[in-house]
Amino acid sequence: MRLFSLTKEIAVDLGTANTIIIHNDKIVIDEPSIVAVEKRTGKPIAVGREAKLMQGRENDGIETIRPRRNCVIANFNAAEIMIRGLIKKASSKSSWFSPSMKMVVGIPSGSTEVEIRAVRDSSEHAGGRDVYMIYEPMAAALGIGIDVLAPEGNMIVDIGGGTTEIAVISLGGIVSNKSIPIAGDDLTEDIQNHMRRAHNVKVGVRTAEQIKMNVGSALTELENPPEDYVVHGPNLMTALPMEVPVSYQEISHCIEKTISKIEAAVLGALEQTPPELYADIVRNGIYLAGGGALLRGLDKRLTDKIGIQFHVAEDPLLAVARGTGVALKNIDKFSFLIR
Repeated sequence: MRLFSLTKEIAVDLGTANTIIIHNDKIVIDEPSIVAVEKRTGKPIAVGREAKLMQGRENDGIETIRPRRNCVIANFNAAEIMIRGLIKKASSKSSWFSPSMKMVVGIPSGSTEVEIRAVRDSSEHAGGRDVYMIYEPMAAALGIGIDVLAPEGNMIVDIGGGTTEIAVISLGGIVSNKSIPIAGDDLTEDIQNHMRRAHNVKVGVRTAEQIKMNVGSALTELENPPEDYVVHGPNLMTALPMEVPVSYQEISHCIEKTISKIEAAVLGALEQTPPELYADIVRNGIYLAGGGALLRGLDKRLTDKIGIQFHVAEDPLLAVARGTGVALKNIDKFSFLIR
């Protein structure tokens, strides 16, 4: 019987917007995927939540970096700093120390070999001894509770911060998949542009995200509409402060083009699906995961548009993370893990 081991096991959902770390079936880290560094030296100042508070408030000596863009590591050094920093936070919270770790990391289904290598190198430099990869749609399916090894087709639409991952899963593999660089960040950008054009007010990324969370909607008519959200910002012409109430109908119109692109991608993935699996999907419905699944009315809009029932996963923000944790506990069982 092994009573003591220096090797610790962690599951990592390295998302564009948030990074989640699971240890012993518990979420020990759920923080923004951002790091703050000194511009001159590159020395880390803060990671995660503390770095997020600095975003948009930096002075000339500080730079905040999101290491992943469109679910691709755009800054290798910042990614390594972020992973190290968040693992250190997790260690202090959980009172565990490990000179070496076994890690399972979620990656986009459309990742190239170069991108997979970048994630592996960042994880190994952050202390990972054995690093495994799992495609995010597969992890989301595991997190939702789908039997991915069954001879049955299931479709997952994972709308993250940088990409929307669409995959049909059967017999422990991805039969067809589509990954598009359109997701939550694009919705945020749509809102920023709309506020500038329609109200002549400048809002930052954090404010636009607050608008999206408070009054974001994929439909112009909701059964339980949210109250208008009041935005404070500078007038672009006069620089004087402005107060602008924003309604969910207004936001629904401004994000229409981005939602339509996600609809088109889902239809494109369905076109590539073999007939037998298509019949399974019509019967089982399509599952929505990721932060984008929380957008009001999105499931109803997609159901009405495509004619297949869409189900929002329970706790969609954590679906990929929980599935990565399931894969970690069953590494020997799942042959689809990439080592």
